Amino acid sequence: MELKWLLCVTLLALGILAVQAHDMDEDNDADDVVDIEDDLDDGIEEVEESKSETSSAPPAPKVTYRPPVPTGEVYFVESFDKGTLDGWILSRAKKDDTDDEIAKYDGKWEVQDMKETKLPGDKGLVMVTRAKHHAISSKLSKPFVFDTKPLIIQYEVNFQNGIECGGAYVKLLSKTPELNLDQFHDKTPYTIMFGPDKCGEDYKLHFIFRHKNPKTGKYEEKHAKRPDADLKTYFTDKKTHLYTLVLNPDNSFEILVDQTVVNSGNLLNDMSPPVNPPREIEDPNDQKPEDWDERPKIPDPDAVKPDDWDEDAPAKIADENAVKPEGWLDDEPEYVADPDAEKPEDWDEDMDGEWEAPQIANPKCEAAPGCGTWQRPMIDNPNYKGKWKPPMIDNVNYQGIWKPRKIPNPDFFEDLEPFKMTPVSAVGLELWSMTSDIFFDNFIICTERAVADDWASDGWGLKKAADGAAEPGVVGQMMAAAEERPWLWVVYILTVALPVFLVILFCCSGKKQPSAAEYKKTDAPQPDVGDDEKEEEKDKGEKEEEEEEEDANEEKLGSASQEEEEEEEEEDRKPASEEEETVNRSPRNRKPRKD
Repeated sequence: MELKWLLCVTLLALGILAVQAHDMDEDNDADDVVDIEDDLDDGIEEVEESKSETSSAPPAPKVTYRPPVPTGEVYFVESFDKGTLDGWILSRAKKDDTDDEIAKYDGKWEVQDMKETKLPGDKGLVMVTRAKHHAISSKLSKPFVFDTKPLIIQYEVNFQNGIECGGAYVKLLSKTPELNLDQFHDKTPYTIMFGPDKCGEDYKLHFIFRHKNPKTGKYEEKHAKRPDADLKTYFTDKKTHLYTLVLNPDNSFEILVDQTVVNSGNLLNDMSPPVNPPREIEDPNDQKPEDWDERPKIPDPDAVKPDDWDEDAPAKIADENAVKPEGWLDDEPEYVADPDAEKPEDWDEDMDGEWEAPQIANPKCEAAPGCGTWQRPMIDNPNYKGKWKPPMIDNVNYQGIWKPRKIPNPDFFEDLEPFKMTPVSAVGLELWSMTSDIFFDNFIICTERAVADDWASDGWGLKKAADGAAEPGVVGQMMAAAEERPWLWVVYILTVALPVFLVILFCCSGKKQPSAAEYKKTDAPQPDVGDDEKEEEKDKGEKEEEEEEEDANEEKLGSASQEEEEEEEEEDRKPASEEEETVNRSPRNRKPRKD
C-alpha cells in the first residue's frame, strides 16, 4: 500500500519536473534564438518572424457588416444604416386624460450603434430615454391592401439594458383621411399591433388586429391566444431577436421569434373575443317563473322526530371520573403582577388612567400540576344528537336549473374573411418604457416569405454570426461565469478533483498479499486459506473429476464400439469357414485311400 502511494507521488513529481523542464527548455531556446539573432543577418530574422507568426494561434473569424438589400417587392424597408431619421416623423401630440407634465410625446429617439456591437457600422433606431412617452412613424412606400397576398411584418429588437416594464411592439396604422403622423398618439387608428411587451413577470408577444363590425361599423380589438413557449429569455438575455408575423389570405397566421414558430392559429378560431358573434343569445327579457322548482332534494315531509330525541342535550359534559391532581394550588392565581415592572416616568394618570403592572406567569405554578380553581375536563356527551332534521328525498317536482330561453342574436353576422382588414399606409412605434436604450433595426413589410428570409439572413443573420464568432469557448464561458459567481470555483474544483481522487484511490488502494517465500524468510505465521479459496479449490477439483469421468466414458464407448465391429467381422468370416469345412467333408472331395 505504502509502495503504491509512494509510486503515485513519484509519478506526480516526475510530471511536475517534466513540465518545469519543458518550460526551461523553452526559455533556453528563446535565449539561443536571441544569441543567433545577434549574429545572423536580416534574412534569418525574417524567417524567425515568419515562424513565430505561423506558430501563433489563428485569429477569430471576423464578420464584416454589409447593409441588407431587399431581394423582391417590399412595402416598407428600413435598416437605419444612413445614420439619420430621414423618412421618420416624430410625434408632437399629447395623450388625452393625462397630466400635462407627462402627456407629451417627448421621448428621445436616435440612430446609434448597439452598445456592445460586434458589427461596426450596423446602426439602428434607439429609444434613448425612459419613463416618457415615445412616438415615431413612417409612411409605407405604398398602402397595403388585404386581398390575395400574405402580409409579412418583420423587425429586430434588442433590450440592451434588459426590460423592467415597457413594450417594443409596432403598429400598422390604418389608411384613413384623418391620418396625421405629426399627431400620432395612442388613439390613432391602427389595423395590426405586433411585438413584445413586458411588465413585472408578465412576458407577452402581442398580435392584435382591429376588426370592423359589418353591421355597426364599429371596430373591436381581437387578441391572439397566448403562446405556449417561454418568452422570458427574449427579454433578459440582451441579445438581438427577430420577430416575424405572417398573415395568410386563408386566415391562418404564424408568429416566429428567431425564425422559429412560437404561436400559430386561425383568425376565425384562435382570437379573443371571436371574430363572429354567436347565432343565438339568451333572452334578456326572459324571467324565471315563480313556481319553478330547482331543488333536486327536499326534506321528507312524512318524517317525524323520534320521541327520545333530546335536542337540548349539550355536546360536551364534565368528566365525572376525573380526579384533581395532587399538589394542585387552588389558592394561587395563574398570573400575577410583575414585581420588577416600574411605571414609566411619562405616565399620565389623567390621560392614561391608573397604571397597572403587566401580568406574568405565577412562578409558584411552575413546579405544581396547576393553579387556580380546579375544574373537571370536558368530554363528548354520548347522548348528544343535535338539532333534528328530516332526511332528504328526491324532489318529484324538480325541473332543473332554470336558464333563459335562446333567441336569435340581432347583432349576428358571419365574416368568413377576417383577413381582409382595413388597409394600412404607415408603420409606427408608440411606446412607454421604464428602461432606456431599446434597440430597433431592419424593419421590412412584404408579401413573399423568401424576401423576408433573405432580409433576415443579411441583417439578423450577420448579428448572430458575429455574436457566435465573438463568444468564447466552453472554458472561457466557464471562467467568465466564475468571475460573476465566485462560488462556481468550488464546483469546478470538486468536479475535477473528485474523479482524480477516485482514480488514485482505485489504483493505489490494492492490498498486496505476502508470498509464500516471504513467510519462509521469517517465523511469521502464515494465514489459513479462506473459506472462499477452499470452496474454489473444491469446485476446481470436482470439475477435474467430472472431466476425467467424461474422458473415461468416452474411452469406454470407443472400446465398446470397436469390440462390436470386431464381432461383426468375425460373424462375417464364420459362415465362409463353415462352408469350406462342409465342402471338404463331402464324399466327392475326399481323396482315395492308399492301401
